[in-house]
Order: sequence, then C-alpha cells, then structure tokens
Amino acid sequence: MILILVLSLTYLTYLGGLGELPPNDVRLIAKNYLNLTYNPYVKSLWASSPEAVTAIVWDYRGLDTLFETVVFYGAVLAAITLFRKVAKEKDMLQSKGMSVVVKRATAIVTVAMLTVAFSTALHGHLTPGGGFQAGAIGAVAPLVMIVVFGKRYLEDRGLSYGRLLSLRNLALTGIGVTSIALFTYALIQGGFSFIFQNQGKSLSPYSFPSYTLDVPSGGILLFFNVFEFLAVLAGFTLVFLILLGSDELLSKEFEGGENGY
Repeated sequence: MILILVLSLTYLTYLGGLGELPPNDVRLIAKNYLNLTYNPYVKSLWASSPEAVTAIVWDYRGLDTLFETVVFYGAVLAAITLFRKVAKEKDMLQSKGMSVVVKRATAIVTVAMLTVAFSTALHGHLTPGGGFQAGAIGAVAPLVMIVVFGKRYLEDRGLSYGRLLSLRNLALTGIGVTSIALFTYALIQGGFSFIFQNQGKSLSPYSFPSYTLDVPSGGILLFFNVFEFLAVLAGFTLVFLILLGSDELLSKEFEGGENGY
C-alpha cells in the first residue's frame, strides 16, 4: 500500500496535479547569492563569507533570522511562565546519578561536545554550521549531565535559573547591538548606514573588517554566530532544567488546579 501510494503521488506530480514543478535551473536570486557572498571584485554586494548559508541568514536576510530568534525566545519565555513557581527552586531530591564509569566517560564526552559546539560557532562563516547549530550541539552536554550526574549536581555548581536567563538576555542584547553598530557609528560620524550592514555599500562606505589576519572574518557574521550560540545554549539548558525536575517539584506547579486556582 505504501508503494502504491508513493507511485500514485509520483504519477500525479508529473501530471501536474500538485501544481507547477520547480524549474531545473537555479533561480536568479540564488545565483546572485552564490556569486556574490564571497566575491571580492564586487565588494559593494559581498558578505566576506565563503559560507553562503550563513551569509544569507545573517547578512542578506538578517531581519528574518532576528524574528526567528525572537520566536524561539518567546517559546522559552512561555516554558518559564508555565513553570514560574518551580523554575527558581532547587530540586528537593538529591540524585546520586549513574555509576563512576558512566560519569567519567560522560565528562570526557561533554568536553568534546562543547569543543565541537564552540568550533561550529566560531567557524560558522567559513564552514557549514552557525550559531543555532552550535547552540543545539552544546545543549546536548548539559542534557546528558543532568541524566548522568543528576539535576542537583549542576545546580550546586552554579548552573542556575537566574544565570542562564541572564546569559540568554545578554546574548540577545549582543545580537541587537551588533545589528545597529554600523548604523550608530554612521550617525555619530554624520553619515548614513543600514541596519544589519556588514560590508560597505554603494550608498554607505562603512564596513566591518572583512579579514582577521589572512582569514575571512565575515564582518559581523562571527559576532552573530557567537551570540546566537550562547542564546540557544542557555535557552535549551534552561528548559531542560525546568522540565527534567523531579515529580515532587513539578507537581507544585499544578497544586490547586483541581480547585480552579
């Protein structure tokens, strides 16, 4: 039945039943992105980044990515709001975690995870990756540690609700400040610039450095990736700490629900 379904949908697709098929060649806007993102001969339109996806996400369409980050931030705030009674409380149960062998292996793997996450964020403008991917990779480390060592282990070592929330707010503030940095500088100089401007444009010569030593820096792309990495890492970890609490702690959030309060 699955095979018949796949063949039927394929046949209908080729007949045009699902609408017009996409063209075989690359669209003009995609050609422009691919040809210009690291084209030093057209510096009025380039992004100084050989990684086209990062250039598109944070340079050519930076406002879209900013709104996506705000949506994710809103989802984290929703989780915090739903569990606001227990978010700031330490778990009442002291978990001993798993065996010593598992803990030692997890400690080594955690260092490797965080190393890969930092590398992904710092090289996101050069190789495939970026801030969100790096944050998702890095968030696996505290998640595994919660399972292996216990939630109280992280809380007792300073990984608290307040610090994670502050880190996320600072990271988002960093994204906002970076997006208007050249704009503000141009106003001070009595000139003109765009929000999210990375490299100089025909109407605005202001530009972030395009190289660090002899390595392409991507201008503001490196800063965006690092701040996005910290924001995603802190957001996911914060949600993990809240949702992976003990039943005794989470049940406090629903006390009185049967009575309507």
